[in-house]
Amino acid sequence: MPMMDKRTFLKIAAMGTAGASTLPWLMQNAQASEMAKMPTDYYKLPMKGQARIIHTTDVHGQLLPVYFREPNVNLGVGEALGRPPHIVGKKLLEKMNLTENSPEAYAYTYLDFYNAAKKYGKMGGYSHLKTLLDSLRKDAGGVENTVSLDGGDLWQGSGTSLWTRGVDMVEASNILGIDVMIGHWEFTYNEAEVLSNVALFKGDFIGQNVRVKEDSLMDDNYAELVEKNNGLGLFDEDEGYAFQPYVMKKVGGKRIAVVGQAFPRTANANPPEFFPDWSFGLREEDMANLVKKIRAEEKPDAVVMLSHNGMDVDVKMGENVPGIDAIFGGHTHDGMPQPISVKSKGGNTCLVTNAGSNGKFVGVMDIDVSDGKTNLNYSMKPVFTNWLPADKEMEAYLSQMRSKKYDDKIVEARNEKLKVNKSRLGKTYDEILTEKLAIADRTLYRRGNFMGTWDQVLCNALRHEYKADISFSAGVRWGTSTLKGDWITMEDVMTQCSMTYAETYTSEITGKDLLETLEQIADNLFDPDPYLQSGGDMVRVGGLDYTMDPRKELYKRITDARLDNGDAIDPKKTYKLAGWATVNRTPEGRLMWDVVRDYIIANKGKDDVLKLPKMNRPKLVGVGDNPGIADYAGEMG
Repeated sequence: MPMMDKRTFLKIAAMGTAGASTLPWLMQNAQASEMAKMPTDYYKLPMKGQARIIHTTDVHGQLLPVYFREPNVNLGVGEALGRPPHIVGKKLLEKMNLTENSPEAYAYTYLDFYNAAKKYGKMGGYSHLKTLLDSLRKDAGGVENTVSLDGGDLWQGSGTSLWTRGVDMVEASNILGIDVMIGHWEFTYNEAEVLSNVALFKGDFIGQNVRVKEDSLMDDNYAELVEKNNGLGLFDEDEGYAFQPYVMKKVGGKRIAVVGQAFPRTANANPPEFFPDWSFGLREEDMANLVKKIRAEEKPDAVVMLSHNGMDVDVKMGENVPGIDAIFGGHTHDGMPQPISVKSKGGNTCLVTNAGSNGKFVGVMDIDVSDGKTNLNYSMKPVFTNWLPADKEMEAYLSQMRSKKYDDKIVEARNEKLKVNKSRLGKTYDEILTEKLAIADRTLYRRGNFMGTWDQVLCNALRHEYKADISFSAGVRWGTSTLKGDWITMEDVMTQCSMTYAETYTSEITGKDLLETLEQIADNLFDPDPYLQSGGDMVRVGGLDYTMDPRKELYKRITDARLDNGDAIDPKKTYKLAGWATVNRTPEGRLMWDVVRDYIIANKGKDDVLKLPKMNRPKLVGVGDNPGIADYAGEMG
């Protein structure tokens, strides 16, 4: 490494006093001179109008810079076939007028990911995000001309977010300057924790489709919970709104209505026991009526929807609900540099956007209201960590937060006997998370419709723990990437596993039920109607290979299912299945991150390298002309 200049050294030394764990992050930035140089004025964005909306989404607890590989498989079906975000790799670059071997190619695609990651470095990180947001606010003429939105999945996805019950993310978001947010995984803390976090959040927590159940409106226990939280949890008793359905913001002298849409399938996708008093749903008609009312009574200059529907659902809702100027979407983690323009039933044009995940991107929309017309100008900025200096206030907060000690008051699981792992007691969060487990023999990633290399590690760990024939791991889209040759740390493991229902389990399942379950999950992903999709990916299956045709209908998509030893699945035979993150009952197996950690350590070689002997990728047919798939058979670094 070349010698550091005096100015850089002094800067690092001064900021390092904020906490010992700060230094390695800054050392990484000090070496940026060895990496790609930032193009001139890359983050300069002059204002085009009077009001600026800044959008982040699906950060999933990632406060530090990360690697995150975009998918090589994101299949579209029905009307979504060939429509963004269901275009990957070179075809996506062509569609978005981006060049190969560019910073944008690294940010938006999987192409040559390993070498591009070495060239451009990590992305995101709240310290660097804060610097960028402050710059975007300055370019807009001041914070009074901006409103910052977050699309949810903010409080979950890391060890520190789990152990603080999301408080670390709320406090960091307050420093970042988030004005409005919605929820999904936020609701997987219990209701009291959610309301406490909403009270701590300095912005507005909104959602027109989150309602208090009728029985709960009459329940004394819920009334007591609401009273303890100064009315939070019951915004409007007549309408049943748990939270504000929308908020009016005066931005740059213009009135902007921000309507909230939480993940509509929360009660199906996550354990209802965490939110027994709240109901969710798409509620398209309610949304249409609310937008109509806002237009008539509030006379806004613009109406935007802050959504956690997923991009395909947002496109359909933008078409069906008149009066929405733009949708700032989340949930499906689609980093789309350009919005999709749709025409609503009311005749207006609606721009549908999505700002990716893990703090990799910031969406920016400038609103120009003149001569009775509202014009929208949208762009998205990838957050290259090495091109943005760390914000000192945020860096100091992160160091202080990670220096907290894990103690026996931390609740990790629903099962009482699994609350605390004694080996973590007395250690700081940073000491726990920086533990080195093994060296990756290939780049480990999760994102994509089917099995990723990190998913294979999780599935292998479950089979190893329970000596199971087959394992299931949820097709969620959060979880960061680990580069080939890098140490796998406990932090990496926690980004894949940390949730409030991470207990593992084993069960017996017949071949018939196994195949029917896979078919039903596939239909959740590939039903042509986006309103019937869940917005996730196919369940990851360890120890089993199968063939799938996504174009076919329910119970006709999956064929030739075989165990690793080549035996065909017998519908009448019973198999041992291991899994985790079940929505219904509370299992009693060890927590997933402990299972994965122990598997990695037990299976690394003498050279400390963890090798994956096999990938359980399903064989896909009927997708040869689908632009949502590329290089499926390869590892792609």
